[in-house]
Amino acid sequence: MLIEERTLPVERVRLGMFVCRLDRPWEGTPFPLQGFLIEDTAQIELLRGLCAHVVIDAVQSRAEPATARPPQPEEAPLRPASLREALGPWVGRVQYRDSVELRQELPQARLAQAQLHAFIGHVLDDLRRGNGFRIADVEAAVLPVVESVLRSADAMFWLNCLRQRGAYEYSHALNCTALAVAFGRHLGFPADKLKCLASGGLLLDLGKAQLPDAIIAHPGPLDREKLALVRRHVEYSLDLLRQSGNASSEVVAMVEMHHERHDGSGYPKGLAGGAIPVYGRLAGLVDSFDAMTSERPFQRGIAHHEALQQLYRSRDVLFQAELVEQFIQCIGVYPTGSLVELSSGEVAIVMAQNRSRHLRPRVMVLTTPDKLLAEDFRELDLARLADAALRIAHTLPTGAYGLDPTELYL
Repeated sequence: MLIEERTLPVERVRLGMFVCRLDRPWEGTPFPLQGFLIEDTAQIELLRGLCAHVVIDAVQSRAEPATARPPQPEEAPLRPASLREALGPWVGRVQYRDSVELRQELPQARLAQAQLHAFIGHVLDDLRRGNGFRIADVEAAVLPVVESVLRSADAMFWLNCLRQRGAYEYSHALNCTALAVAFGRHLGFPADKLKCLASGGLLLDLGKAQLPDAIIAHPGPLDREKLALVRRHVEYSLDLLRQSGNASSEVVAMVEMHHERHDGSGYPKGLAGGAIPVYGRLAGLVDSFDAMTSERPFQRGIAHHEALQQLYRSRDVLFQAELVEQFIQCIGVYPTGSLVELSSGEVAIVMAQNRSRHLRPRVMVLTTPDKLLAEDFRELDLARLADAALRIAHTLPTGAYGLDPTELYL
C-alpha cells in the first residue's frame, strides 16, 4: 500500500488528516494502533494534550498535509464557551489550582476517606434494616472529600489506589464520590455544584441495598428476570431519595440518569443525547469507569488506562464525545495508581498528574531495571528531570511483576 508520511507539529493537525504515528508509543493512549482519521475536534484536543508532533499519512488523509494551516475557528479545540454549549452553563465557571502539595494533603485526605467510608457503612446497614437516610447527612459527610479534592486533585486518588478494596458497594460509593468531584473540578463547576456531584456520586447505587444478596453477589451473567430486578435499583434509589429530604435537582438527575446512554440504549427511560441532563451524563461516565476498574463477583477489574481506551472508543455511542475527552484529560493519560515501565526498565506507579505535561507525571519507582523490588522506593517528577530521556515507555497491566500497591506500604 502506498504511504506518504509527513511530520507535523500537533498545532497544525486538522480534520481529515490520517495520523499514522505519534511522537510516543501508542500504548497508553486511547487511539487505535493502526492509526486513525481525525473526524472531530475532540480528537484534535486530545492529541494536543498528548503529543508535540505527529506523523500524517497523506495518502489516507482527506485533507492535504502539505497545505496544512492553523485550525480555523470551526476546527479549533473546545474552549470554555463551546464546552458550555456542549455540556451546560456551569462548565468553566471557576479555574481551580492545587493549594497544597500532595504529601501535605494526604493526612486530611486519609481522614476524609475514612470518615466517608464509615458513613457509607452506616447508611447501608440502615437501609438493609428498612431505614432511610437524610440528604443533609449525606451533604455533611461528603464535604471533607470535596474540600480535599479542591486543595489537591491527586491526593484522594493516590490513597484510593493504596486502599485495600472491601465490598464493591462500599468502594464504588467512595470512588464515585471522589471521581465526580474531581471531574467537576476539572470542568470548572462552582463549589456548591461540586457538593451536589459528590452527594450524587455517593448515592448512585444505594437502591441495590434493597436487592437480594444472592443477586448482587451472583458470579455470572443474570437471566432476563434477574437483570430486570437489578435494573429496578434506580427506582429504589429514587424512592429513598424522595424520603430523604429536599435533594437538589442535580443529585436527583445523577441517581435517575446514570444508566442512560448517549445513543438511547440505556435505562430506565431510554433517553438519548441532550435529553439526558449533563449531571446524568457525567454520573454515567464516572459510574462506568469505576465499575470497569473494580473487582466484582462476575468480572475482574481492568487497568485504568484500558478503561479510558474503552470509553474513548464508545464516544458518541454510549457517552458524549466532549465529555469523554474531558474525562480523559481529568484522569490523565497515565491515571494515578497506574503501573508503568520507564525507559530505564524500572517499574513505577503514577502518584500524581502534571496538568501541563500529561506524558510526564510524578511517579514512585518500585523496582530495579531487572524488575527486582527496590530496597528503597524513590519519587520522581518526570516533568522536572534534567534527564529528558527518562520517560514512560509503556503502561503495564494491574498486578504486573506481582506488584500490588496495597501491599507495598507506600
